[in-house]
Amino acid sequence: MFALSRPQETAPTAAHPAVAAQSLTLLATALLWRRRAKTRSQLARLNERQLQDVGLTLEQRNAEIAKPFWR
Repeated sequence: MFALSRPQETAPTAAHPAVAAQSLTLLATALLWRRRAKTRSQLARLNERQLQDVGLTLEQRNAEIAKPFWR
């Protein structure tokens, strides 16, 4: 009979720490982009009175919401 050998099982992070680090970096970047998009969407809904409350002008708000999510 033939003896079957089992492939060695290792956790992906233990076998490839560079891949795990890149995955975490990618995840962190995606979460940052999502937070920026959400924050800018909320900022776009503020009226002038609310902007004054947070210390921003209409021009500052417009400049911020005009930025792409990756900047």
